[in-house]
Amino acid sequence: MDKDIKVVIAADSFKGSASTIEVEEYIERGINKVSRSVTIVKVPVADGGEGTVDALVIGCKGTYRYVDVTAPQGNKIKAKFGIIHDNVAVLEMAEASGLALVDVEKDDIYKATTYGTGELIRSALDCGVKEIYIGIGGSATNDGGVGMAQALGVSFKDADGNEIPLGATGLGNIETIDVSEIDTRLKDVKITVLSDVTNPLCGEKGASYIYGPQKGASKEDVKKLEASLLHYGEAIQSQLGIDIIDKPGAGAAGGLGAGLMVFCDAESYSGIEKVLSILDIETHFRDADLVITGEGRIDAQSLYGKAPVGIARMAKKYNLPVIAIVGSSGDDLGPIYETGIDLILDIVNKPMQLAEAIANAEMLITNAGESAFRAFLLSRNAVKH
Repeated sequence: MDKDIKVVIAADSFKGSASTIEVEEYIERGINKVSRSVTIVKVPVADGGEGTVDALVIGCKGTYRYVDVTAPQGNKIKAKFGIIHDNVAVLEMAEASGLALVDVEKDDIYKATTYGTGELIRSALDCGVKEIYIGIGGSATNDGGVGMAQALGVSFKDADGNEIPLGATGLGNIETIDVSEIDTRLKDVKITVLSDVTNPLCGEKGASYIYGPQKGASKEDVKKLEASLLHYGEAIQSQLGIDIIDKPGAGAAGGLGAGLMVFCDAESYSGIEKVLSILDIETHFRDADLVITGEGRIDAQSLYGKAPVGIARMAKKYNLPVIAIVGSSGDDLGPIYETGIDLILDIVNKPMQLAEAIANAEMLITNAGESAFRAFLLSRNAVKH
C-alpha cells in the first residue's frame, strides 16, 4: 500500500550528538519500522556551518582533500575540504579556525587566527579550482580575517615596519596594508561565502560585541577587540578605498567576512539557499509525498537562514507536507509554522538531562522518525475518508 509513497529526508545535523548523515539514517530507520516499501531519498543538508562540506560532497558525489593547516592557537592540525563538479572547492572555516578547536576558558582569543583558513583556500587554489564555496559558521577568531589574508600573501605592518603577529593582537597597530604579493590566482576564482550572518564589522551588533563573549572574551576584552577591528576597518578604508565597517556580513566569523570581501572579492549568500540550489533538491520534491527535515534546536533564530525553514519554503512550492524533527524547540513556534512547516516533533519523549538526550540520540531520532511517518499516514487516510 505504501510502495507509491516517496519521502524526502533533508535534515541538518544535531550539533554534539549526530551528523546530518546519521540523523537521516535514524529517521529512515524509524520510517522502516512502519513500512519497508516506501521510497526514501536522503539529501544531507547544511546552512553553511558544520557539515556543509559533507553535505555537498555527498550530495554532489565529490571527493575529499586533506591538508595540514594552522589551528586557531598556532598548532598544526589536519583539515579537510571537498571538490565537487571537478573544479569547485567546498570549505568550512571551522575545519581550520573553529570554536571546537579551542578551549574558550583557557585559550587566548587575542591569539586566535584565521591563518589556517587562508591555508585551506591556498590548498584549494593548488587544485586548480575555478570556484570556491566557504562556510564560515562556528569560528573561534576575532582577527577580521587578517590571518587568512596573511596566508594568501597580504602584509600588515606596524609603525616600525614589522609584520603584525597572528591573531587580533596587532590589529590596532596596523600602519600599512600591502597587497602586492597576494596570491594572483585569486583574481581568476569566484569565492562565495555561505552564511546567514548579516552583522557589520563593528558596533553594538558587530563581531566583537555579538560573538566575542561566546569565544571567551570578557566585557573588557570586547571593548579592546572592538577598538582593534575599528582601526583595521579604517585602515582598509584609507589605504584600499573600501568601506567595509558597516557592510552587512562583514562581522561574520569574527570579521572573516570582511577579510574575504576585501582581499578575495568574495560575495556572501544565504548558506541554506545556496546549498539547496547546488544540491538541486527541488528535483526530489517534484514527485514527493512528504518532506521530513530537522535540526538540533528550532526557535526564532531558525527564521534567519536555518535549514528546516529554507527547506519548508521550497517544499511549499509543491504543496508538500513538511515535518521537522528537532532536539528541542522554542516557546513561540507560530512564526515557524507560518514558513510552511506543518508539524514539529521534539525527540525528547520524557523529562531528561541534555547529556541523556545526547547519549540516546539514535533511539530518540529513530522513534521520532516513526512518529512522523505515522502522523503523515494518519492525515493521508483522513483525507481519503
